[in-house]
Amino acid sequence: MIWKLTERVIEFPRRTLVMGIVNVNDDSFSGDGTLEIEAALAQARRQAEEGADVIDVGAESARTNRAAVAVEEEVRRFREFLTRWPEVIGTAVPKDGEQVWPPVLSANTWRPEVVAAVLPWGVELVNDMGGLPDDRNARLCAAAGASLLIMHSVGEPKVPHFHQQWEDVMGSMEAFFEEKIALALAAGLPREAILLDPGIDFAKQRDDNLRVFRELERLHRFGCPLMVPVSRKTVIGEVLGIADPRERDAGTVACIAAAVKRGAQMVRVHEVRAAWQAVKMLAVMEGGRGGEMGTTNRAKLRENEGISGNRSEHPQG
Repeated sequence: MIWKLTERVIEFPRRTLVMGIVNVNDDSFSGDGTLEIEAALAQARRQAEEGADVIDVGAESARTNRAAVAVEEEVRRFREFLTRWPEVIGTAVPKDGEQVWPPVLSANTWRPEVVAAVLPWGVELVNDMGGLPDDRNARLCAAAGASLLIMHSVGEPKVPHFHQQWEDVMGSMEAFFEEKIALALAAGLPREAILLDPGIDFAKQRDDNLRVFRELERLHRFGCPLMVPVSRKTVIGEVLGIADPRERDAGTVACIAAAVKRGAQMVRVHEVRAAWQAVKMLAVMEGGRGGEMGTTNRAKLRENEGISGNRSEHPQG
């Protein structure tokens, strides 16, 4: 499987990619959004150095209890960040030799007017949380050579769908993706430029979300990279009884492990450091590469931790 971007191609299988979230808004549900561009740029640089393969920038919260911002305001926020993106990749240092570098620049938006505005600023991926109701975003991506991430949901974004009931959420999702992929292909977008997002928490109840995690492998039938948004989701709070999204990172790592085990090509997270460590360890334990740490650095690590050979001075500590 390949993922076709504007000027490069990413091949799978490989370590699961980490998509970091940068919210250039002041009402993110996770409390980490900012309208201060310097702070947003610093956050993106930190995520890149922590191992993010993709940086997903959003200028409007997806929260349904907030009104949509004006198109002009969303574009203005994007412009301030995206035009300075070269500063981020020009000063950041990659985590290791397996990281996608420079990180893929993704714009999280849904209105075609905004998509048309942001694509010339180096955006390689449009993360369409609107569920592709028509072919306009697909046509824009096809014309620019960008890729498109299609999220499963129902109805218009920014409108609550708390009472949506599914008789068969996975069967409905498969039918949805069949329709949307056909729409995108007819608009001129290559299949290799299409990614799929099962839309955890969007128009889904607790049991729907858990079933999506359990049966994620069904979506591989489409032959498109699968991105699973696992970070700090409401379903984690419901299962663990944790109201504050910022306290759900341990539950997020469990969801990362479930997604990786079921073949997800990418996970979307707020806390990149923990996610990178999780996917790295999972890849190594499944027989993947161990990274580029040299023997000298390994020896130093063992010395610092009091480890000699295969024995430790503090095996339980």
